[in-house]
Amino acid sequence: MSNGPAGHAACSTVRPNTETVAGTSLRTFLPTADGISIDSVYDPGAVVYDASVPPRSRDLVFVVAHGFTGDADRPHVRRIASALARHGAVVTFSFRGHGRSGGRSTVGDREVLDLDAAVAWARRLGHARVVTVGFSMGGSVVLRHAALHPGTVDAVVSVSAPARWYYRGTAPMRRLHWLVTRPAGRLVGRYGFRTRIHHREWDPVPLSPVEAVPRIAPTPLLLVHGDSDGYFPLDHPRMLAEAAGDHGELWVEPGMGHAEHCATDDLLTRIGTWTAARAG
Repeated sequence: MSNGPAGHAACSTVRPNTETVAGTSLRTFLPTADGISIDSVYDPGAVVYDASVPPRSRDLVFVVAHGFTGDADRPHVRRIASALARHGAVVTFSFRGHGRSGGRSTVGDREVLDLDAAVAWARRLGHARVVTVGFSMGGSVVLRHAALHPGTVDAVVSVSAPARWYYRGTAPMRRLHWLVTRPAGRLVGRYGFRTRIHHREWDPVPLSPVEAVPRIAPTPLLLVHGDSDGYFPLDHPRMLAEAAGDHGELWVEPGMGHAEHCATDDLLTRIGTWTAARAG
């Protein structure tokens, strides 16, 4: 979930019907396994234009999973994509119920299918190394996706993710639960944050992030969390790191708040460098 203003990004209302090419970038709607159309964008990245970059760096693609109330056109998501594009190609997409994608948000449950469609698209585009990078809700989704679909990605980076479901220990999370569970809250989500939220409760309750983490091995895993995160305190990343054991790495970032808005350019550079070294 993103912790900044959610209603300020301009977003086109034109829905592309087929894959379109703008220069060397692509934009299309991807079908998920349950029939939802997911608005997705491909950027080949800066490395393809640099003859000094080894071919191995050109086969790397980051698939970015945004936080709750984000979408592929939000400025903070585009900033993440631009920073990672210095290290490889980038796929961004809007989760169901967000932006121009279809369906309604299930707040991290069936969003695994959205990510899986984006990962499969990255493979079809010819990339040998696919890395998922998720923020907050997206951070929980990349963990569950890697656990439920073993071998489909070459590394996983989870930033500002919760360890467990139904956490209400901070004021922002209590507000978020109101947004998701109350009819009035869902109206605010739809018209205030441009996020369409499903009214049904989880049934069954999906695999939690902390339960998913042990299943990710031996895929390289990086957990990133700010020590000033207002949504999830440090017991969340520590639980995830303990569950990961030796195959996971934890970075606790001094002074960092929550998710995309608080990810500095320096942090994104370090994530790109870590990924290039460990993904396959």
